Amino acid sequence: MKKSDNDSQDSANSQTFADRLEDRLIDFAVRIIRLVARMPKTPAGKHVSGQILRSGTSPAPNYGEARGAESRADFIHKMGVVLKELNETAIWLKVIERSELLPRELLVDIIQENVALCKIFTSSLKTARGNSVM
Repeated sequence: MKKSDNDSQDSANSQTFADRLEDRLIDFAVRIIRLVARMPKTPAGKHVSGQILRSGTSPAPNYGEARGAESRADFIHKMGVVLKELNETAIWLKVIERSELLPRELLVDIIQENVALCKIFTSSLKTARGNSVM
């Protein structure tokens, strides 16, 4: 292996779980942006697009805020905001699916990622709340 290959491999291996999770949230936001670009330009399509664009792109920066939390209580609160926005996004994805604003095949993977992210943040919040003294 060349030195540059080792350096990039070391860099990838040194990425923390929090870094990888932040990257997943950023990728999720990008997928939401691309999904919204495919939505119909009808009044309903524009309304739902605006809602899911807001809720689906906010978890990444909110998680960034949680990573810099000033206290355990602040961390728990900010992680709760991330989960709240992911849950809202799940509802909007169901609305898009049931109203057939987009074909189901365009939604399957992003719905699965949303479910996986919700599980991660639910578990993280349970752990953080369990470790806190209130």
